[in-house]
Amino acid sequence: MKKLFRKIKIKDKHLLVIMVIICAGLMLTTFSGSSFSGPLHSVIGTLVMPLERGVNRTGSVLTDLASGFRDVQALSRENENLKQEIADLTEANTRYAQQEEELKRLEALYELDSQYPEYNKVAASVIAKDPGTWYSVFVIDKGTDDGIAADMNVIAGGGLVGIVTETGKTWSVVRSIIDDRSNLSAMIASTSDTMVVSGNLLTMEEGTIDFSELSDPDNVVVEGTTVVTSNISTKYLTGLLVGYVSRVEETGNRLTKSGTIIPAADFRRLREVLVITNLKQTKENSE
Repeated sequence: MKKLFRKIKIKDKHLLVIMVIICAGLMLTTFSGSSFSGPLHSVIGTLVMPLERGVNRTGSVLTDLASGFRDVQALSRENENLKQEIADLTEANTRYAQQEEELKRLEALYELDSQYPEYNKVAASVIAKDPGTWYSVFVIDKGTDDGIAADMNVIAGGGLVGIVTETGKTWSVVRSIIDDRSNLSAMIASTSDTMVVSGNLLTMEEGTIDFSELSDPDNVVVEGTTVVTSNISTKYLTGLLVGYVSRVEETGNRLTKSGTIIPAADFRRLREVLVITNLKQTKENSE
């Protein structure tokens, strides 16, 4: 018998036809309700079901992959949208913070303006300054075209800032009271005892400027005492807030006192100022 099988040679195309016939027969048998259904169905189930399950699993995997790909695309689009929303919100928040800060500064200027209703004022913005941390000398965006002149007093941040030293048509230079070249006559608000206030950029690193030649016979000057410009100042208007005493000590002659003052204005962050257009009336400028 084995020799007989060895002699039989089936060509590939004939084998393919035989397999097709067998498969067709199996399919017909599967759908028939004849007596062959029992054992034949069992054989077919054994052969076909694993293949069907494999096909189903492959289809499920491919479906899951396609669904996952669509989900990744959707998440990517959503992520880009969220990034844009975050960027928009950040920009809006920055603008809001800047507007809020500007509003606070303008409210402070308005309050300062109301403290000195007897004087006429022009609001100006700082557009340049000398190098360094402090606004010791700076430039504002108002000049002679706006009625600004030399020796006009400048206030901001709660008190005196300095004085106009030079003007152009659309700009002016201001020297502040903390500049090393600055000297002004001031007084104790409660007693009118006078002193000389001198700018000092070295002590400003500690937040103070100097005062000297204070006559304080009743020893009323202590830390926190209010200092304003005096009535005998030649260029500064009377009663402008300079700052508050932070340290006081007797000099060597024991007749006068010296010490330091914390300025009322913030000389690190000057953005807007008020220029008082009234000049101090003295014998020199009234003639």
